[in-house]
Amino acid sequence: MDTTAFRADLDLIPDTLDALAVVLRDGLPGLDGLPGALRVSVPPERRRVLVLGMGSSAYAAHVVARAARAQGVPVTVELASTSELPAPAEDLVVVAVSATGGSAEVLDAVVRYRGTGRLVAVTNRPDSALAQGADAVVPLGAGTEQSGIACRTFRATLPVLDALLAALTPVTPMFSAQSLRRAAEASRHLLDADADWVPPLADLLGGPIGAWVLAPVERLSSAQQSALMMREVPRRPAYASETGDWSHVDVYLTKTQDYRALVFAGSAWDGPALDWMRQRGSRYAVVGGTLPGAELTVEFPGQEDRSVALLTEVLAGELVAWHWFREA
Repeated sequence: MDTTAFRADLDLIPDTLDALAVVLRDGLPGLDGLPGALRVSVPPERRRVLVLGMGSSAYAAHVVARAARAQGVPVTVELASTSELPAPAEDLVVVAVSATGGSAEVLDAVVRYRGTGRLVAVTNRPDSALAQGADAVVPLGAGTEQSGIACRTFRATLPVLDALLAALTPVTPMFSAQSLRRAAEASRHLLDADADWVPPLADLLGGPIGAWVLAPVERLSSAQQSALMMREVPRRPAYASETGDWSHVDVYLTKTQDYRALVFAGSAWDGPALDWMRQRGSRYAVVGGTLPGAELTVEFPGQEDRSVALLTEVLAGELVAWHWFREA
């Protein structure tokens, strides 16, 4: 890992999204040959999909799988580290996600599915160990992250896995070439203006016991990835919560701690969480909308579109993480 290269990786996000938009429009490599590469004897409407991953790969996978289940398509996500995985089956396609293609837990988990004709690897390195053992490979196409920190690969996992599920099942994809181009433009907007909003946001979130990040369940990956970046880059304590669940698991700390929160707007449960924070003098900032009581609001073009927000809003947490790293 070379943390000093993290900002350079972030600056490449808009161009990476633009390039992915072209690939998505023209057809992801690996998808055109997918039916021939896999031996699945049941029709698409009867297929089950199991997605395996760790860390940010799992964060992205949960969001995409939840959207598929809302359409009635049985897609589940498991951490590859679990020992409780289903046996290979004729109707089960296994998708293993690893940006490096070398995650030890993922490689261990897929052993039982090799040779079944129904194992798909999603990776940024098509020559990796994971890819070599799969029946089909779908590249992430995120480019090399010089820092070794998953920022562009995290984003790429969302539309690539979304397109893969659409190729395997009757699911209607969430992302399009147009939404990726809009996310690229929104990311440029945030990066170009970072000197105006990142320092005050970093100061607000820099509490003595850490920062909390809230997001609606449909975009929970944004909170999880933001908190991960705050832990991984500057090595500060940070925690992710789903906005509705926050009132059941994290509200207690607002009564006794100097509580600082970053809230990604858009949950039906924003109101109750912010009511508790205001009553107890907590400090919070909002990204992607306006909410009462926020000390700082960060907005960007297209924030009302979930597919744009998922690819853009996490920059808030990443840039704060970079700011803290530089301060240290």
